[in-house]
Amino acid sequence: MTFPLSAYAAGHAVLWGALCIGLVLGASTQLSRFCTMGALTDFFAYGGVARMLMWLLAIAVAAWGTHALVVFGFVDATKTLAWSSRFLWLSYLVGGLAFGFGMVLASGCPQRNLVRAGSGSLKALVTLLVTALAAQMALRGVFAVPRVEFLDTATLHLTSPQDLGSLLSPHLGSSPSAVRWGVILLLSAATVALLYRHRRTMDRTHFLGGIAVGLLVPLGLFLTGYMGFIPEHPETLEPVWMNTYSHRPELLTFAAPLAHSLDLLTLWSDRNNTVTYGVLVVLGVLLGSTVSSLLRKEFRFESFTSPKDTAHHLLGAVLMGVGGVTAMGCSIGQGVSGLAMLSAGAVIAVAGIVLGSWGGFHFQSWQLERSS
Repeated sequence: MTFPLSAYAAGHAVLWGALCIGLVLGASTQLSRFCTMGALTDFFAYGGVARMLMWLLAIAVAAWGTHALVVFGFVDATKTLAWSSRFLWLSYLVGGLAFGFGMVLASGCPQRNLVRAGSGSLKALVTLLVTALAAQMALRGVFAVPRVEFLDTATLHLTSPQDLGSLLSPHLGSSPSAVRWGVILLLSAATVALLYRHRRTMDRTHFLGGIAVGLLVPLGLFLTGYMGFIPEHPETLEPVWMNTYSHRPELLTFAAPLAHSLDLLTLWSDRNNTVTYGVLVVLGVLLGSTVSSLLRKEFRFESFTSPKDTAHHLLGAVLMGVGGVTAMGCSIGQGVSGLAMLSAGAVIAVAGIVLGSWGGFHFQSWQLERSS
């Protein structure tokens, strides 16, 4: 195989590769119970760290993989949204807060709800449909107005990419690359130390989930940023990243791709809507979790338990859809992919997600106390 591929081959490689990534992600996270919301609520409720360390392991593994791709010249990271010089600090923060609060009410982020839907949860399926609709409304509908005209106006236009290496290097007297590797080494050392300290609380599935998610993030970047890259498209004579909705290299994220999936389902005959990398990752996660749950005999139908349960999930779904688009990513898009790319925007968005989750956890605890 010689690179760059033809436009036809590159486009098909991206789509089939995306489906494979989704299948592996769905199966591995169904087995390991990988869940950002679960990691945070475990910690808030009883100091549980196993799923938190699984999340940290995924970030560390993904950071090594993504930066290896950048260093060896496979991907131009400045073309990704994670390294954009447009720093939407208020959108990152507010979107993260809304998303974090919403994912607690909705019993998980979009990725986790895809896995639960594949395992038979009807309420997860309803949650995903409402999340997709809310994300659509935040991208181009009524929720887009306050996002664009208020939140996005609080923007810093940087003279460099927004990765930590580029931002910190002038103050540390080192090159951006050296700072990036320094941060990754510190992150890795902290991860190894914490994993060793809490090794008795971890089992094989925790390591499997963290490593699998961590490897799939740079694999997605390689797929869209290298295999799918055409330096000169035969029709436009311009560089293009084939079959990505953002027309950039992409990693893993779920809020906006859910909206794009709903676009396809409702406007299939509109030729302006095409199947993209993110849509097939979504489909793959759903299928992979279904196969895994059936093989492990864990497929069970589940529905809402009460009107209050329904209301919480619907509100949570709206907050996730709007928050995920506003923050430029979900708990996977910013919480794993963005942090692995050392994006400063991801740091702010994840801080918002953690604070929002803390608020959602205490809100649910307060409601339980009132009803008891």
